[in-house]
Amino acid sequence: MNNKEFVAVLSRKMGYKGEQTQKLLGCLLNAMGDSFMEGDSIQIANFGSFEVKKKLERVMVSPTTGQRMLVPPKLVLGFKPHSTWKDKLKNEEK
Repeated sequence: MNNKEFVAVLSRKMGYKGEQTQKLLGCLLNAMGDSFMEGDSIQIANFGSFEVKKKLERVMVSPTTGQRMLVPPKLVLGFKPHSTWKDKLKNEEK
């Protein structure tokens, strides 16, 4: 599902116009992005949690050359779904 389809589904369910829904979604994502830039985590009830994690510096070996390289530390965004979503997806497989 792309952004346009997602906004259309949300606007139908919420009873808003597409433009209003797009603006609301944009504000939500901007606020989430600002929180991530500050290093904060976000927990959404019955959905899951987003957390900024720091990956440590590490040494990797290039498979083609065998040369060892130092990979600098970096921040990554992780998502952990709520247990109800995990259960629903497991039950869908069966």
